[in-house]
Amino acid sequence: MPPADTAPRGGIDLGGTKVQAAIVTPNGEVIGDARRATPTSGGPEDVAREMAAALAEAADAAAVKTDSLAGIGVGSPGEVDEATGEVSGARNLPGWDGSFALSAWLSDALGAPVRIGNDVDVATNAEFKLGAGRPYRSLLGVFWGTGVGGGVILDGERWLGRGAAGEIGHMVVVIGGAHCPCGRRGCMEAYAGRAAMEAKARREDADGVKTDLFKIMKKRGHDRLTSSIWERALNQSDALATRLIDRAVKALGAGIASAVNLLDVEAVIIGGGIGVRLGEPYAERIEKRMHKHLFVDERPPAVHVAELGDFGGAMGASLLFDD
Repeated sequence: MPPADTAPRGGIDLGGTKVQAAIVTPNGEVIGDARRATPTSGGPEDVAREMAAALAEAADAAAVKTDSLAGIGVGSPGEVDEATGEVSGARNLPGWDGSFALSAWLSDALGAPVRIGNDVDVATNAEFKLGAGRPYRSLLGVFWGTGVGGGVILDGERWLGRGAAGEIGHMVVVIGGAHCPCGRRGCMEAYAGRAAMEAKARREDADGVKTDLFKIMKKRGHDRLTSSIWERALNQSDALATRLIDRAVKALGAGIASAVNLLDVEAVIIGGGIGVRLGEPYAERIEKRMHKHLFVDERPPAVHVAELGDFGGAMGASLLFDD
């Protein structure tokens, strides 16, 4: 077995639609990867089982054993207790309203130590250390996917607050506004999260609003409106998809600007399944929307699309073993 400082690490990015696993060397090179769909039913143990299977597949691709890894980092949604390895209230995952000892379960299954961090926090840290955030000492990561998550780097360090810092998706952008999956009203995620946008699209489709979103979904064999389906619908000038994405961009612009007004960071990194899929044109639209809400509008932060793509979350999770 190689020494811990030279052995590869595992990284798992747990998202609402996919589980991305990677085997990463200490210098940040991905040497094996695998992806599985996130379960849509069951509970935390069903999700954990898919995570373990994805990591085992990635290890096979890298020709290493899971129990030879220096450690396995996990980026998870929900409230993460890094000290105990428990994840609570991951509401974008099936049956995960309570707490589950994810770290212990995965460690038993894979035979290596496991550390868990917030999914967007670890992805933001990866962009800061290895990706688009490298030139900066302070930044805000905004990951636009199933939900809208955030991560904060201040003076070169992850800012965790009391454990729940960075929840930008739950900044209120409309007082008394739309219902959010978190149970509250008016959150940014209620307008921009993929799950919330899909729920809105399904309601409008049921009311007779014309859209090709669900035709594209069925044609591609999916049961959810993934980021690629939204992109295809936009490319086909689907009116409902265009309207809902425009609504999301407006909410993102207001919420991100409010966070910038509070923190005065140097840069904003736009990531996540939808953010990366729609890329630079939509990052520019979000930046334009932000600008009208900035208090110091003559000195806006730089805005970049996340560089690390699908591997950012898993790479960031592996960095938990650098701390």
